[in-house]
Amino acid sequence: MARFFLNSLLFLGGALASPLQERQPNFKGCDGKNAISMYCISDEVPYTREFFYVGGRPVKGTSGTSTVDQIYVEKLSPTKQWTQKHPLVFFHGGGLSGSTWLNTPDGRKGWASYFTERGYVVYLVDNNGIGRSAENDIKNFAMAAGSSTETVMKFFTAPQNYDTYPQGKLHTQWPGTGVDGDPIYDQFKQSLIPLTTNFVAQENALRAGGCELLSLLGEKAFLISHSLGSRNPLLLSNDCPQYIAGSINLEAATTPFWSYAEGLGGFPAAPWGMTNTPVTYDPPVKDPSELKNVSVGTETLAHRNCYLQKEPARQLPQINKVPYLLLTGEASIHITYDHCVIDFLKQAGGKPEWIKLADWGIKGNGHFLHVEKNNMQIASIVESWILRKSYWNKKRNQA
Repeated sequence: MARFFLNSLLFLGGALASPLQERQPNFKGCDGKNAISMYCISDEVPYTREFFYVGGRPVKGTSGTSTVDQIYVEKLSPTKQWTQKHPLVFFHGGGLSGSTWLNTPDGRKGWASYFTERGYVVYLVDNNGIGRSAENDIKNFAMAAGSSTETVMKFFTAPQNYDTYPQGKLHTQWPGTGVDGDPIYDQFKQSLIPLTTNFVAQENALRAGGCELLSLLGEKAFLISHSLGSRNPLLLSNDCPQYIAGSINLEAATTPFWSYAEGLGGFPAAPWGMTNTPVTYDPPVKDPSELKNVSVGTETLAHRNCYLQKEPARQLPQINKVPYLLLTGEASIHITYDHCVIDFLKQAGGKPEWIKLADWGIKGNGHFLHVEKNNMQIASIVESWILRKSYWNKKRNQA
């Protein structure tokens, strides 16, 4: 009787499945959002997923006490036992969320899968005021709309179609056309979300919650950031370097003292050098007005001038404790000014490393290194750096 019942269920299941199977040839393919179809096979790898909130503080309001400044953290663990000692903590760029490290807009494997597949425990952070770290402190976290379609195409997905900067013509690595109406572009565009314009409040919240997160991981972490998210590793390196094995920054939006405009020129920014909130200098600085800067170099669209400290330059003793890596794409707007990040850190006593991908034979990349067609090749370079630093950290600890 039990066998008859089971066979009946199997028969019924097959009957119920047949209409879906008949419709399979008619589905619209797996480009862009069409990949949501149950017939599209994911390129992501299996992992165990958990989520947590860290940081935060209570604030009393008219309706009672609310929690503000908390950070959403998504933990992805290999389905089998992790094999790499150091966890990886990822910070997204401006107007994005931690989802940028998952699958790409055209459905390829993202960096989260790449590293979990290789035995790393991965943590994806939504920065304060963004995504699932949305703020209850509404008054202090003013928001602005995410990047416009025109900005995205000009600087990120299709710079080859514009004359904004000379290197943009070399851009070849974006999947699809990179223009409005392309299904891959449209899926990427829909991932761009509002961001806060109060960078001081955001940095202060991240500093508290970020160090708490790192203190809970059990081992020193490598921090991997993109664009505007690269402020976070600097701040955490300053505040709690004892928890950090290395800082890896893709196209860091931390140019010292300055924000570059389209064309030549720009406006002052980052009053503490590379951040909006205080970091430790030697000799000490009580007010950012004490940090005098000067323009260095001739400014062209292909190679921008830098704003560095006026000599004698103060040092960054805390930030310099953490190994620092910057990666820059050949065709990105960042290739015109990322040298300023390296020059500033060197002037402040650091030993930053800079990988210009074109020097490694990796051509045609724009701003989104972790999303573009050769993202796995770039991930392998990052992993090599992690393994090298892990080896020397181990040797140092054994000495």
